[in-house]
Amino acid sequence: MDSFLRSLSPEQQVSLLFVLLFGLLLLITGVGVLVSLRERRQPESPATGQPLPMRELRLSLRDAWLMAVVFWIGWAAGKGVAIVMFGLVSFFILREFISLSPTRRGDHRSLVLAFFVVLPVQYTLVWTQHFNLFTVFIPVYVFLAIPVVSALGNDPQRFLERNAKLQWGIMVCVYGISHVPALLLLDFPRFAGREAFLVFFLVVVVQVCMLVQYIASRSLHRPAAPAISASFHWRSWGWGLLAGGVAGALLSGFTPFTPLPALAMALVACAAGSLGHLVMKAIKRDRGVTHWGSAGRSVTGASGLLDRVDALCFAAPVFFHSVRWTFDL
Repeated sequence: MDSFLRSLSPEQQVSLLFVLLFGLLLLITGVGVLVSLRERRQPESPATGQPLPMRELRLSLRDAWLMAVVFWIGWAAGKGVAIVMFGLVSFFILREFISLSPTRRGDHRSLVLAFFVVLPVQYTLVWTQHFNLFTVFIPVYVFLAIPVVSALGNDPQRFLERNAKLQWGIMVCVYGISHVPALLLLDFPRFAGREAFLVFFLVVVVQVCMLVQYIASRSLHRPAAPAISASFHWRSWGWGLLAGGVAGALLSGFTPFTPLPALAMALVACAAGSLGHLVMKAIKRDRGVTHWGSAGRSVTGASGLLDRVDALCFAAPVFFHSVRWTFDL
């Protein structure tokens, strides 16, 4: 099998990856349809008329298909289109974040700066591969500029709180997610044309970790932070890390890593993503909501997109810099 994969060109290898991914989604969708035919007697949701477990399955499958199609379009259309698409994702999730954070008239200039200056500049730095500036632009220059612009708005009421919320939103929604397309531009020796595998690796190990952690938590009691998350237990978190690490080691053949480094990279990404997901839950509890956008109906126009990528927002920058440091890129 390994010799067969190595005999393929980079484009053929990535194409095979998407064939397997879409084939797996088709299989799961088919199984879901068969299961739905057997669960018609279960309690139905008043909103949709579908059995509650099947409604959750349909939503999960819809999200999986959406992400797979987005990744495929980004790869097929080229790295430039992929960067633009992730820029749009940043725009929508920042919009969701800000919509649940009270703003005042004095924040308008800062919001314009965040959406129409900071966001495009950050992705332009990704596009032009200015990685040294890309990694410090938001944490240093933007963090200093936002309060200055806000102070010029002449509104001191809750000044520190308002600026901290905006800075945190930019850090998570723009800085964090912008590291995903940046993976496509890393220059690996003897790995040219296959950078899409790094994005695939990151997404798969983080999602496996989150899924196993959720399943394991259902049989446990006494969560570590019950006021924030009823599903976060140290034991289930450990099982999630183990599953994500094993998945990373199994996928090492698709990456520039050997199995042990792949295991280490997967553990780093899973730890950052799962703990970041917990942090985002804490922010939602502070805002008094359970989701950034209700399924199928969101006041922000993105239908809860931040709920689907919040773990990636934390995992991507940690994974990106770990890869750069390891390979001295």
